[in-house]
Amino acid sequence: MVIVQQLGKVLPPQYTAGPRVHLGSEVEIDVATFDTEPTAGTFRSSSDEGVAVATAWAPAKPTLAVETELSDFDEYEVRVYDIRRGRRLVAAIELVSPANKDRPEHRSQFTAKCAALLRQGVSLVLVDVVTARDVNLYADLLELIGQWDPSLGDRPPATYAVACRWQPRGARRWLESWNQSLEPGLPLPRVPLWLTEDLAIPLDLEASYEQTCRDLRIA
Repeated sequence: MVIVQQLGKVLPPQYTAGPRVHLGSEVEIDVATFDTEPTAGTFRSSSDEGVAVATAWAPAKPTLAVETELSDFDEYEVRVYDIRRGRRLVAAIELVSPANKDRPEHRSQFTAKCAALLRQGVSLVLVDVVTARDVNLYADLLELIGQWDPSLGDRPPATYAVACRWQPRGARRWLESWNQSLEPGLPLPRVPLWLTEDLAIPLDLEASYEQTCRDLRIA
């Protein structure tokens, strides 16, 4: 939320930012819809005869029926929209959580989501301050698309902040990244948050962190 407040000071008037938090499999409701219609298999007659029963339809047996779980993962995210273009999503800031890094399937889901955002032309910032897992999701994202960033070195750091965008250059598209490793005890960096092909604003992570500490009275 503090990141959203900080962005509000520098975003041009046509842009708006909002937070989004989804904690694993916990209930999240954006729009609640309540079913007050008759139960499935019935419909209400237009005459005074009341409720008529529709003919039941029995589908074929499923081709697969196994006991399993569809994995879910935490999302801590700030989204930036262009309200002049029908509230189009133009940028996303993803704050990596421990649950995003704890299992291979969670890492795969997270990197697939990031790749999908980039493919839609959404600029992306990943902020990872999770030291409990020695995994670099930015490196995983590059591996997913068959690329590598020399700034990662031989052993990618567990904590980092990186800005990415996938931009057209003529008939081709290029992935551009601004990667910085993070060190405990040192100030967080400023990274570019791209709103259009030619317009970027500074995302000052240290300013958001310091404001959070002041608001929560953390020394």
